[in-house]
Amino acid sequence: MIKLLAIGFGGFLGSILRYVVAKSVDGKINGSFPWGTLTVNVVGSFIIGFVYMLAMRKVGITENWRLFLGAGFCGGFTTFSAFAWENVSLLDQKLIGTSLIYIGSSIVIGMLAIVAGGWVSRFL
Repeated sequence: MIKLLAIGFGGFLGSILRYVVAKSVDGKINGSFPWGTLTVNVVGSFIIGFVYMLAMRKVGITENWRLFLGAGFCGGFTTFSAFAWENVSLLDQKLIGTSLIYIGSSIVIGMLAIVAGGWVSRFL
């Protein structure tokens, strides 16, 4: 039961922060590119890389904290459904190049963020 509560509370906080961050970023940068979703997905990738590398090294992170931060917070903070919807919207607007840049940058930068999070975790 504690594990489910940890995941649920993490997801609750991650979802709220995702909304705040995405709206804030999109409000500052006008245009058709979905900067807010890209931001939360890259930051979430960094966090999960950091958390799971700490967990793999057994550096003071319990399973409940790993579930809270990984499955809960990062699961609520990042969003594949918004990513997919925004790409469909870009394609509907005939912004094929923008959609391809968004897809490519999300995948490549997201993976690099995971690696960076893991690298940063080595210094703790």
